[in-house]
Amino acid sequence: MKIILTIAGSDPSGGAGIQADLKTITTLGCYGAAAITAITCQNTLGVSHCHPLPPQLVADQVAAVLSDMPPSHIKIGMTATAEIITTLAEILKDFAGEIIFDPVLKSSTGQPLLDADAAAVLAPLLARVSVLTPNISELASLSQLSVTSETQAEQAGRVLMKRYANIRALCIKGGHLNEKGQEVVDILLEKSGSGQTVHSSMTRHPRRQTTNTHGTGCTFASAFAAYHSRTASYQQAFEAAVSYVDTLLARSQKEKIGQGQGPLLHYKWLDSPK
Repeated sequence: MKIILTIAGSDPSGGAGIQADLKTITTLGCYGAAAITAITCQNTLGVSHCHPLPPQLVADQVAAVLSDMPPSHIKIGMTATAEIITTLAEILKDFAGEIIFDPVLKSSTGQPLLDADAAAVLAPLLARVSVLTPNISELASLSQLSVTSETQAEQAGRVLMKRYANIRALCIKGGHLNEKGQEVVDILLEKSGSGQTVHSSMTRHPRRQTTNTHGTGCTFASAFAAYHSRTASYQQAFEAAVSYVDTLLARSQKEKIGQGQGPLLHYKWLDSPK
C-alpha cells in the first residue's frame, strides 16, 4: 500500500484542495493522509473567505503522519502564508521521498490564496521539492517571465529548474495557454540522471468544452503523486496524470453541480472502460 500525504487547504464544496486530493488518491489505489493549511469558505461561485491555520498546528499535523505512517510521496497545494511556507520547508528538510508541489496562488475564479509575493516567499519550499506542477499563470509568477507561448513556457520552466537544483521534474499545465485554441499542450521537463541536462516532452489532447474544471490543478498533482508512487517514472506519471484529468473532464462535462464552475466527478474514473 502506497501512502501519500497531501498538505493543502480545505474546500467545503469538495471540488478542490484536500477533498479533491483524497478523492484522486483513493480512486488511484493509494492511501491518502491529509494535513490542512487553511480553512476556506468557497463553492463553485468562488472563495468568500480564507482562514490560515497557525503554522505550528500545520507542522503538528504533518509530524503526526510522518511519525506513524511514513508516506513515500508528499503532495503540497495551498500554503496560504509565508509563515506556513517557512514552517513546511523546515519540517520537510529531512524527508527522503518525493515532494510534489502544486503552487496554488489563486483560486479557479481568481481570488488570491497566498498572502505574499510568490517568487520571494516560496523560495525556501521550492528548494525542497522534487516535482513542480504550475499552470501558466503560476509559472509566470514564479519565474517572473512572460509566458504566452509553448516556447516561453519551456524557457520559464528551465529557469526554475536551474534556480532550484532539487527539482527533478516540472509539469507545466497548459490549459490556460492559447485558451481559444482547440488543443491543450502540457509540457514535462525532466533532468537527466546527472542533473546537468533537462529533457522536454509534450502531450497534446483536445480542449474539453466544459465548465466543470474546479480542482483540476489539485487533481493533476495528486494523480501525478499516485502514479509516480507506482511507476517511479516521471514520464509515465506525467502521461498518466494528464490522461486521468482529461478523462474526468470528459466524463464530468454533462453534469451540473453548483451554479458556477463545477467540480470534477472523481468517482467516474471507476467507470469502465478507462
